[in-house]
Amino acid sequence: MSPRRTPLHQVHAAAGARFVEFGGWEMPLRYGSIIEEHRAVRQAAGLFDLSHMGELWVRGPGAGEALSAALVNEPARLPLGRAGYSLLCAPDGGIIDDLIVYHVRAGSFLVVPNAANREIVRDELERRCRPFEADLSDETLSTSLLAVQGPAAATILAGLTELEPGRLRNYAAAETSLAGRPVLLARTGYTGEDGFELFARWQDGPAMWSALVGVGAPAGLVPCGLGARDTLRLEAGMPLYGQELDRGTTPFEAGLGWAVQLDHAFVGRDALATAEPRKQLVGLVLRDRGIARHGYPVTLPHEAEPIGEVTSGSQSPTLGQAIAMAYVPPIHATAGTMLAVVVREAAVPAEVVPLPFYRRPGR
Repeated sequence: MSPRRTPLHQVHAAAGARFVEFGGWEMPLRYGSIIEEHRAVRQAAGLFDLSHMGELWVRGPGAGEALSAALVNEPARLPLGRAGYSLLCAPDGGIIDDLIVYHVRAGSFLVVPNAANREIVRDELERRCRPFEADLSDETLSTSLLAVQGPAAATILAGLTELEPGRLRNYAAAETSLAGRPVLLARTGYTGEDGFELFARWQDGPAMWSALVGVGAPAGLVPCGLGARDTLRLEAGMPLYGQELDRGTTPFEAGLGWAVQLDHAFVGRDALATAEPRKQLVGLVLRDRGIARHGYPVTLPHEAEPIGEVTSGSQSPTLGQAIAMAYVPPIHATAGTMLAVVVREAAVPAEVVPLPFYRRPGR
């Protein structure tokens, strides 16, 4: 089956995008230099097409209760207009997906899973919602999702919407309009910078993209692809499903225990309440030449036997260092511990450091 295309595919092609298949979609990897796109987000703003992400609506008088029974925390407690990070776990505590839940209206929640997991999450949530007065609707293929990320994001959006973006709280969302088109505007993102995500009608994506480029380009906004998104989220210590997260990993092992509320009943609760972490996600900074990549072995210094594995790694454009995330036994997860990453058969010294690698100024 050919990968799907977002409503902005022709816009990206006209801008010279290099495409890559990701999560069943043909997506822009980059338009020019990944490093330049990355730096634009850190210094000004970047514009991303995220229309490959899932949009699942759970509606009905029991929608909040249904999601609270399905997920590791309680969306029913979210105030109107707020969003929350959550996880969908299997009965054994393994992660099926991580997602964002938006409490948009009374009895109406938007759940955003990863593109590759959309159908899995949709089917699992449908099953978990059946005992409740709640219905699930998959509106992915009728929704455009754009993201404006970076320190200039609020200023850029202020010229296009009647809402004052700067007054919107972090992890809050509001229904408004942008360039005359209805949108759900959320102060959320996946880059470690201030930013906003805009949910709109499928057919409105190209016009909104054009309006954002027109207003944002003088402020330094540039179109960005998945390459920059990956290096940005790595610097921010944000996990990616299929790399840091999978069915064989629990939220506590992934450093996401803060998202788990064990004081309510949900699928996987009993397993998570009693499980001892077998591994721990850590940050690594390489202290010699070499770049760690996904799947590279992690060892103790001067030993050949792997004790762990790199999940994501790159040269950090912001920090000027080679950084990585990896799983290692908890006994070796303390900050300051010296380990090694095997890069092309050479053991490169790597120091365990706290995550995230990068925090935006003022955070």
